[in-house]
Amino acid sequence: MEFWTEPQMASIHKMLNPRSIAIVGATPRMQYGGRFLAAALKAKDRIRVYAVNPRYDEIMGMKSYPSVTNLPEPPDVVAVVVPYDQVLDVLQESHRKGAGSAIVISAGFAERGVDDRRDLQVELGAFASTSGMRISGPNCLGLANVKHDIWATASSRGAEGLTGPIGLVCQSGATAFGPFLVRAVENGIGFSYIISTGNEADLDFTDFARYLLDDPDTRVIAGFVEGFKAADKFLEVAKLAAERGKPIVLIKIGRSELGARAARSHTAALTGADTRYEAIFAQYGVTRVQDYDELLEVSHLLAHTPKPGMPGIAVVSHSGGISSLTADMCGQAGLDLPLLGPEARDGINGILKGFGWAANPADVTGFANSESFPQIMEHMVNDPRMGTLVVASAGADTQAQQVISQRDRTDKGVVFLWTGSRDTKAGLAQLKGARIPIFYTPDKLARGLQSRLAYHTWRERRLADGFAAAPSRTAPQDAAITKALGLGRPTLSESESKQLLAAWGVGSAREHRANSAEAAVAAAEQLGFPVALKLDSPDIPHKTEAGVVRLNLSDAAQVRTAYAEILANARAYLSALPLDGGGVGGGDRAGGNPSTPSSLMGEGRGGGEFAARPSNGQAQITCVSVQEMVGDGVEVIVGVSCDPQLGPVILFGSGGVMVEVYNDVALRRCPITRSEAQAMITEVKGARLLQGFRGRPAAHLAALADTLVRVSYLAMHLEGHLAELDINPLMVLPSGQGVKAVDALVVFRGT
Repeated sequence: MEFWTEPQMASIHKMLNPRSIAIVGATPRMQYGGRFLAAALKAKDRIRVYAVNPRYDEIMGMKSYPSVTNLPEPPDVVAVVVPYDQVLDVLQESHRKGAGSAIVISAGFAERGVDDRRDLQVELGAFASTSGMRISGPNCLGLANVKHDIWATASSRGAEGLTGPIGLVCQSGATAFGPFLVRAVENGIGFSYIISTGNEADLDFTDFARYLLDDPDTRVIAGFVEGFKAADKFLEVAKLAAERGKPIVLIKIGRSELGARAARSHTAALTGADTRYEAIFAQYGVTRVQDYDELLEVSHLLAHTPKPGMPGIAVVSHSGGISSLTADMCGQAGLDLPLLGPEARDGINGILKGFGWAANPADVTGFANSESFPQIMEHMVNDPRMGTLVVASAGADTQAQQVISQRDRTDKGVVFLWTGSRDTKAGLAQLKGARIPIFYTPDKLARGLQSRLAYHTWRERRLADGFAAAPSRTAPQDAAITKALGLGRPTLSESESKQLLAAWGVGSAREHRANSAEAAVAAAEQLGFPVALKLDSPDIPHKTEAGVVRLNLSDAAQVRTAYAEILANARAYLSALPLDGGGVGGGDRAGGNPSTPSSLMGEGRGGGEFAARPSNGQAQITCVSVQEMVGDGVEVIVGVSCDPQLGPVILFGSGGVMVEVYNDVALRRCPITRSEAQAMITEVKGARLLQGFRGRPAAHLAALADTLVRVSYLAMHLEGHLAELDINPLMVLPSGQGVKAVDALVVFRGT
């Protein structure tokens, strides 16, 4: 699938690198139109700026044109600052004029939560797509080409000398030109571009990120997002970013339900389940951070330090307390501070002469502000186990210059933990000017270093393994899909679900269907005792709740009794259902979380006494499934849930109640590689049982990994149809014996 075209990228290029700008709705008042014009005029020596407003002949010393049509040339970008109901007319006129792109500042669209405004926003997006004149917004503050000092924004803030290798893309304009811009100026952190996308009627975060991947002046893409319109586009950007070696660092809001509600009301962006985002960001090498400062600091760190050749961190400070706390935070973040080798230790001790402590972390007391400090840093950074040097201090200009010189002499990363006042000019200003990555608290330093190491470790492994791709469907798989969808209902029975899984090579427990007690006994004798009996009905997903499951039946008498009880309980349960069919046809299972174990379900469709339907005319009883008891294995759960933003997400978890009580699960976006499947198994604490425990044999881990991969392929092959899939439990048998699905549930989006 082609997500981006050359004309689209060309339109974005004109928006970000304009030679001419027209502001429709320009005004002499310092409102949105006036602020946009004033910001653009700062670059009037390099770009042509046109004010458009029929009520004025002149604005801010510039001729004002009555319409876009009257402009002397087609502008590269049109800023639209008019009432919402006039926006589409302005865009159409601009397109007829030949304008290259548009920034819609105007608000009053989908963020209002009203149907007709949402429809109007859809019209803007459709117009942009068909016309080829791409749009940022509506409800945004514009953008800034910082590296060329062109500010096409309605923000009242601007900045000079802020150029750097970080491209910032925010759905919230007030955030981009507010806290991010202010903090970047304060901390000497530079941008290549600042882009606000607003409601994203047309262009979204991924489109601008894709453009930045091609920009030679952008090394890191930083983002503030509330949601993604298309998961596939985002994942494709992440893949390309990995290939190009350009990290993506994000604040993704919606960690709590409160945050998710705020996102929906702000720009009408939907947010998916946060745990899914967390897992998929890690899977695709996206660094997620918590707040404004962390986004800037981590982006700056990644942009201005090389890939660590070794994971070891060397810490040196003038204070034992500061160095110890820094070491503690690094340890909590999972970082390694190796012991100094004898050469480095002896060299530093020769300088300290009994003062301080030559170790890692090193407390060098007053020598941190002496002519000997460069030699101390040199000894530490040259230790072969060290990949990064951290200086934790607050020295003046001399110390700052020593650190800068050390950075320039080494191919290892050099980072500063500033322990003094942030208002101090001496030392700190020099470090900022030299683009030395600076942190102000040990915990954020540690998280930043951990993020850097994790990114480079992930990328190296990913480039070696590649990203997963589902193979083409086979003819039997096509037939299985056609058969399942042809049933014409959203929920499959257990046997129907297992038949579908079988087409992807997922085996299940042996079973037979029975329409009478004697048929059930015959089936049990053929399978061999003990057996399990379960009602077969696609309309009653909660079998245990309905009392229609019996396990470990050891003889014919128990099977007959269980059969009668299951039938009686089923009829009683169905007769109690509400007349509107509530709880039927998937009930609260449809669209649910795959970490919730599915209820035991039956198999196929039968006839005879099971053909009856309750008075509400919806739920039905079909037959009873007689199944072998699979006891010699480890219970796990495998599931798929289709997130509205992220697409199909596969879950692996420990079996039984642990998955619910402890949420002991691992998640990945489908499809997955075999190495990703193995990593999922390792992440789950309860999976230790698979390695053999208290005399039990080791389970067939290879078969489990293969099953996870196959299920991820199934999810991709059914994308657009599948809502949810549960295999719970999946029994992982002893090594060499494979796996067996004991229970399965497939729910479609609807037919």
